[in-house]
Amino acid sequence: MLTPEGAPASTDFSLAAGVRHINHGSFGAVPSAALRAQRELSGIMNANPCDWFMDMPGKVAPARRRIAAYLGAPQDATALVPNASAGASVVYNNVPAWRGMEIVTTDHSYGAILMGAQRLAARWEGSVNSVHIPLDASDDEVFDRVTGTLNENTALVVIDHVTSATARVLPAGRIAAEGRRRGIPVLVDAAHSPGLFAEPLAGIGADFWVGNLHKFACAPRGTAALVASGPHTQVLYPLIDSWGAPEPFPARFDQQGTIDITSYLAAPVAMATLEQRYGWDEMRRYITELADYAQSIVVGALTAATGEDAAVSVGVPVNGLRLVRLPAGLVETQEEAHWLRHIIAAQLGIESAITHWGGHGYLRLSTHVYNTADDFEDFVERAVPFIVELGRTERRK
Repeated sequence: MLTPEGAPASTDFSLAAGVRHINHGSFGAVPSAALRAQRELSGIMNANPCDWFMDMPGKVAPARRRIAAYLGAPQDATALVPNASAGASVVYNNVPAWRGMEIVTTDHSYGAILMGAQRLAARWEGSVNSVHIPLDASDDEVFDRVTGTLNENTALVVIDHVTSATARVLPAGRIAAEGRRRGIPVLVDAAHSPGLFAEPLAGIGADFWVGNLHKFACAPRGTAALVASGPHTQVLYPLIDSWGAPEPFPARFDQQGTIDITSYLAAPVAMATLEQRYGWDEMRRYITELADYAQSIVVGALTAATGEDAAVSVGVPVNGLRLVRLPAGLVETQEEAHWLRHIIAAQLGIESAITHWGGHGYLRLSTHVYNTADDFEDFVERAVPFIVELGRTERRK
């Protein structure tokens, strides 16, 4: 995409020009305008810390309301938290629990979210049931597999909207509705959803929803939303006990000690910048078309080079995230996934996402406005032969 002035969209971001950035889905990228706003806010904070921190709620609440409007969420149901995992931790710390309780999730759950669920279950001598969901499962099959495990001892369901390692959509709204019908709280991990979808909460209706603003919505890192509704809303308290505690949800989240709220305050600048300069609908169209192209050429190159089919059927694909199967045996553990990502970055100058699921390794492609077809054509030219040779080397060991 081009800026209104006709320059590449990458000029609106602060990303290093000498690196290929094809992993927006992990940590995002922030428009330079939002970073300037954040620096200005930081200067104001440090010029008079007493004035700044004494009036935190007066600063956070307007930003929270603007973020809620962007998400299509009720203002009185939306709190700001540092990231989706922090929002999940708030839920884990406050949701009703009992000895022997069970938490139901899937084997696509994000690692940090799963670890939090496991700690909660362990505190109550309970268990976590990670339901197996085939990569190519339909929405109906996912719904049946998850809801078929619910019982009188299920205290919480944790379901992804968009899965991280496997880049697919799960029917979070249908599962949340079934949980509500049965009186079982449901937490939707929507870490990737803001920005990817025009209405990321539409049709969800979960008791708890957490979404990162720093990924596809491009806010400064350290900005996420926790949206809560239903009978357990007012039991939610921040992880940090502070002076806002007597306030109702979500106002009690507006004041938490001396945390740096500049990312919260600059988030609306990021979202407004992208809307004004590109338009969200046009951006989503672009990243979808580019993801289609990127996936097709990378799959084609890897398949041709290895003789193994690199295509992956993920049931319900995501517009800006796509999955490609890596050569068999190259990545069989999470540690090997981290190793491959690091070596591609260090030796080729390409920031990619290597994931691991079900004993196999995958390349997860991400696209955003600053990406171009050249980013992925370069990956095909340099990284695909590199990956193939690494695979052959690993087999020879």
